[in-house]
Amino acid sequence: METKNTEDQFEEFEKYDALSDQDIFTKIWTEPKRVFKFINDTQYEKYLYILMIFAGIVRAFDRASAKDMGDNSSLFSIVFSCIIGGGMLGWISYYIYAALLSWSGKWLNGAGNTSSIYRMMAYAMIPSIMGLVFVFFQIAVYGQDYFKSNTDYLESNIVGSIVFWISFTIEILLSLASLVFMVIGLSEVQKFSIGKAVANLILPIAFIVVPILIIVLIAFLVKV
Repeated sequence: METKNTEDQFEEFEKYDALSDQDIFTKIWTEPKRVFKFINDTQYEKYLYILMIFAGIVRAFDRASAKDMGDNSSLFSIVFSCIIGGGMLGWISYYIYAALLSWSGKWLNGAGNTSSIYRMMAYAMIPSIMGLVFVFFQIAVYGQDYFKSNTDYLESNIVGSIVFWISFTIEILLSLASLVFMVIGLSEVQKFSIGKAVANLILPIAFIVVPILIIVLIAFLVKV
């Protein structure tokens, strides 16, 4: 009986191609499909909530920079709101998006549910989360100017400009890596081809953007 149990455990190990916690964070760069298959098959959730907290912080800093919040708010209030507010509430937008991906994926005969997609998204965000290092580095160098619409500080300082563009380029590359991981992970969770996974990512956005564009167009025509 003991031998039979040992054999069953070994078969289970072989079935899931077991990865360690360290493997998840290292092999995802070179073998993302294998890592996402393991995460999906075993419902691996270690560090899930920590990753989503940091993903929320990333989103908050992106929003603060895009909205030039430094024009009207202090550096302390921006950083505080991004870390606390983004960390506490940022995960909500990702969960909603996961639900939309599950819903729209059903139209394409997808196999994933909201929980499995949300789980995948957390680990797909690892590259973007690493980009926080460069965000904090730029904040340390430029201070509140990093969040302002005025970019004169870049033009007047050659070294500062070089630092900015190198950091910015690395952040973009890490964001693109997260997008690639998202496509690969979604294809694994939904049992899609890469093409259908890309379509699945776009559909929820289309469901939101298209109605808004229609409403704006109607409002414009009525006004005219």
